Amino acid sequence: MNALKINKQLVGPGTSTYIIAELSANHNQDFEEAVKLIKNARYVGADAVKIQTYTPDTMTIDCRENYFQIGDGLIWKGKNLYELYKEAYTPWEWQPELKKIANNLGMDLFSTPFDHTSIDFLEKMDVPAYKIASFELVDIPLIKKIAKCGKPVILSTGMATLGEIEEAVSTIREMGNGQIALLKCTSAYPAPPEEMNLRTIPHMAEYFDVPVGLSDHTLGIAVPIAAVALGACIVEKHLTISRSTPGPDSTFSLEPQEFKAMVDAIRITENALGKVSYEVTKHEKTSRLYRRSFFVVRDMALGEIFSEDNVRSIRPGHGLPPKYQDQIIGKKAKKAIKRGTPLSWDLVE
Repeated sequence: MNALKINKQLVGPGTSTYIIAELSANHNQDFEEAVKLIKNARYVGADAVKIQTYTPDTMTIDCRENYFQIGDGLIWKGKNLYELYKEAYTPWEWQPELKKIANNLGMDLFSTPFDHTSIDFLEKMDVPAYKIASFELVDIPLIKKIAKCGKPVILSTGMATLGEIEEAVSTIREMGNGQIALLKCTSAYPAPPEEMNLRTIPHMAEYFDVPVGLSDHTLGIAVPIAAVALGACIVEKHLTISRSTPGPDSTFSLEPQEFKAMVDAIRITENALGKVSYEVTKHEKTSRLYRRSFFVVRDMALGEIFSEDNVRSIRPGHGLPPKYQDQIIGKKAKKAIKRGTPLSWDLVE
């Protein structure tokens, strides 16, 4: 499988999970809040910060027709699209400085572009990778332009059919770009865990032969941890300073301590997954001493017959293994044996 390389970090099976803190609109149009979020991303252990590059005018038009109103089923119900994006966008003049801040803290910073002008802007910023949002996965001209940049491309797959994912992946490959990763995503805000279908992750990795991760909008941290156990090598999750601060994305974002708990649990999960092994581990060797084995449990005289009354399988494991029961019961003792003696073949006639 082709691993990605984002700056110096390999991303793929067998590597450390690449954890992305999505800032989205959680800066609430405040530059200092954006900086604070980036510093918190470093504190919680994220490998990268992701932003979004658009303006309301590059995203949609300011129109009051019903088509542009957000309806039932979304937390932004009652707004029109233009209003939402005006509230949520990250000012472009901030973005080069935010990248410098993230880089100085040892993190990557890249973005999701939503139109051709935003790609041109991000190329001047020299971002190390591109993210394609689930809603733009069907925008083939946009994907072509991103692919031509020759940088790693991470695609979210929310709402997409298998055929639509195939078309997007093929488009990138046809542009001569093989640096592709897919993110399993459910485009609901928040997403219910029962709609995540995480078992798709290993299937997607095998089907497309690319690294696969998770873009997660569920509440809490259980789903990303389960995804890593199933082979996800990227986890993207929204970060906010506090969900008590109203904002377009705050309700399904993690606060810093929660995000840190997720990262810590993911790192433990990586270590626990290990490898296929039936070897006795270093710490198990001590425990083996306390397995069951045969002990004499009653003082025995020379020549006395071993029976279930005077020999039992008990802990610890210093005597003969219990599998030899049929070869011991009914035999005679070679000498007098004291209660509490581990049974060995030199005691059996």
